[in-house]
Amino acid sequence: MTTAVKDMLNTYPADLGNVDREKLVRCIEECIACAQTCTACADSCLSEEMVSELTKCIRTNADCADICTATAAVLSRHTGYDANITRAILQACATVCKACGDECESHAGQHDHCRVCAEACRRCEQACNDLITSLS
Repeated sequence: MTTAVKDMLNTYPADLGNVDREKLVRCIEECIACAQTCTACADSCLSEEMVSELTKCIRTNADCADICTATAAVLSRHTGYDANITRAILQACATVCKACGDECESHAGQHDHCRVCAEACRRCEQACNDLITSLS
């Protein structure tokens, strides 16, 4: 399937180097999807009657959404690329996705939005780790 992320990478006028394009596309897409899912999960948590019991989940969702958004942006820029920065933000993203996935998973039995969010976080964490291992 062709996506806007893949289309944009294919139009990049300079050499992307040895980066695995498929892993890069997947990671950017998973970061974007995770950011949206975490934002929606936080909002859903705010609508629950037991909102006071979900404050950690809401905060973790917000942190994860922000870091995933920043990661997608950094991965989308290639001019002046610095592998050390890329590795650092990917590691931070994987770390926050694990934390958010763990937190949402603890509520997944009671709240479907937390189940969906935990799954998105796990996919994003895996995509970040896969890209990290492929970087030169």
